[in-house]
Amino acid sequence: MFDGLTQRLSNVVRDLRGVGRLSEDNIKDTLREVRMALLEADVALPVVRAFVDQVRELAVGEEVMKSLTPGQALVKIVHEQLIALMGEANDELQLKVAPPAVVLMAGLQGAGKTTTVAKLARWLRERRKKSVLVVSADVYRPAAIKQLETLAGQVEVEYFPSDASQDPVEIAQRAIDHARVKHLDVVIVDTAGRLHVDEDMMAEIQRLHEATQPVETLFVVDAMTGQDAANTAKAFADALPLTGVVLTKADGDARGGAALSVRYLTGKPIKFLGVGEKTEALEPFHPDRMASRILGMGDVLSLVEEVTHKVDHEKAQKLAQKLKKGRGFDLEDFRDQLRQMQQMGGLAGLMDKLPGMGELPSGVKDQVDDGQVRRLEAIINSMTPAERRRPDIINGSRKRRIAGGSGTQVQDVNRLLKQFTQMQKMMKKMRKGGMKNLMRGMRGQLPKGMPF
Repeated sequence: MFDGLTQRLSNVVRDLRGVGRLSEDNIKDTLREVRMALLEADVALPVVRAFVDQVRELAVGEEVMKSLTPGQALVKIVHEQLIALMGEANDELQLKVAPPAVVLMAGLQGAGKTTTVAKLARWLRERRKKSVLVVSADVYRPAAIKQLETLAGQVEVEYFPSDASQDPVEIAQRAIDHARVKHLDVVIVDTAGRLHVDEDMMAEIQRLHEATQPVETLFVVDAMTGQDAANTAKAFADALPLTGVVLTKADGDARGGAALSVRYLTGKPIKFLGVGEKTEALEPFHPDRMASRILGMGDVLSLVEEVTHKVDHEKAQKLAQKLKKGRGFDLEDFRDQLRQMQQMGGLAGLMDKLPGMGELPSGVKDQVDDGQVRRLEAIINSMTPAERRRPDIINGSRKRRIAGGSGTQVQDVNRLLKQFTQMQKMMKKMRKGGMKNLMRGMRGQLPKGMPF
């Protein structure tokens, strides 16, 4: 997300840091670059105008002009205004009410609403330790009802049955009554989507809102529709008392125009980002962290949270103990590391959060392929347990068998074994001299521009 914008603004930031003093001319040039970057990112024109005007007003102030590092002062202003544009801080779900707290989900058809209901239910269960009931009031699409039932089983939350013959309001009320009797914390109501904003849809969602009195009314919208996402959210916000927005498919939106436009146009905060198809691919939206990512400063806080919640700490501890005792790092361990990385959003997701990534050449970023990681795992899975524990026994005939079993070439198996050998050496260095030795060993193997 924000790939193009990050690239351009990172260049602006780099150029500004070398500026000895600010003048009307170089501020004008910088703001022209910022304006073009925002427009190319599909940010709505009124938002671009307001943003650039605000930055200009603050940049020509006496305090910045007299600063010893005026370039950095201007970067700070751009950073602060990006945060202000997107909403200052993460706007958390307000669930401190007598249970059950009702969350009503609205949105157009195809925005990923039903999947988002399941993602949110999982997030509430795992991160907030809430008991959750999900229910579908989408009586127009029996497939959506069935889909939610399946997803509820996957994310391990309770599902309240409904069918196409029932009234949506009656379904929602019965689900809430059921949750109250069973002392459940949260009820998430999935509503019907339409292909466009229409009066019937608004009338139905307004009836549902009035009957359920939700503490949160979230509008789910596809980030890839750019400015249209913000405009559709505004139409809903005018007709319904929304409390927030969930941007889905944010991982597929390289521009980021919706994320920068929604808050300004609707006055409603973005509360979550959908960043993949899996049920765990939902992130709380932090404007301050997102602003840092846009300017190529990374997002270490989110990376730490990912590690805390998604890394298998028991396995990590066992690996540490194993290395400490001098037992070798084998292909079973290598496969575990690959899986952990995939759970944290893959290589692309990790790179997005590391500082300095905005300054990497686009060619390096293009080489990051999570499909390659899955291919490596497939090769390891095609090995016998003995081969995974002792890779040195893998001869030519074994390589041909492994390649055939994983649908790859012998060259791919050779490449994996070479990468594994390098990883093994790094682990030995880490055991002998800690992280400093590990980084020293990695330096020659990393692309130029990596922040080590």
